Amino acid sequence: MSCCEGRLKGRVALVTGGARGIGKAISERLAAEGASIAVVDILLETAQATVSEFEKKGYTAAAFSANVVKFDEAENTVKAVIEKFGKLDILVNNAGITKDTLIMRMSESDWDAVINVNLKGTFNFTKAVARPMIKARCGKIVNIASVVGRMGNAGQANYSASKAGVIGLTKTSAKEFASRSINVNAVAPGYILTDMTKQISKEATDAFMTVIPLQRAGTPEDVANVVYFLCSPDSDYVTGQVINIDGGLLM
Repeated sequence: MSCCEGRLKGRVALVTGGARGIGKAISERLAAEGASIAVVDILLETAQATVSEFEKKGYTAAAFSANVVKFDEAENTVKAVIEKFGKLDILVNNAGITKDTLIMRMSESDWDAVINVNLKGTFNFTKAVARPMIKARCGKIVNIASVVGRMGNAGQANYSASKAGVIGLTKTSAKEFASRSINVNAVAPGYILTDMTKQISKEATDAFMTVIPLQRAGTPEDVANVVYFLCSPDSDYVTGQVINIDGGLLM
């Protein structure tokens, strides 16, 4: 019997960066399928505002604050979620930042910040959930990578490197945890409409549209739908995979 029998009813999911953008869409999609959601954000009030929205829709959710860069905060958050809900079945490592510029102009601090949040943060929460999931012999971990982690992108050396690292971490985690019935997968979004991409110039946006076969940007909900699949019983025989959500940009 799948550990997620009955879709996500009765499951508990932790989503880092779950209060805004793609993370919020993922949190809401999982909540709509019956999961109790631990919304994690570096700003507690932001997480609380999202939880209030969810509760008005009848979803079960709780807000938690954590800086994903710090392992002790990741570990303490996982413990707090288990205390609150009694268990933890699903982890979505979504928290991420960008600090884009060409390599020759990139500061060491901008390199470190992006690697720390995007890659180390994913490692920290993966490590923090490993023990309870292994003990339960059940779990789903989904990491948010990016197509630029597979293809590179000028001006995004730090971001591309961090997401390539997330892909490597995903595959290694999948191999280490498989014997305990823990599935670890990643999704690699392409050009998705978020507050982050709204800052891109019209010229750059138009250039993206010319190389996307579906000729449109993706939405946070497009990403959330695939993440839901990877958290559901339908993906019980899927692990160590990276699924592009990019309208055909990278084939």
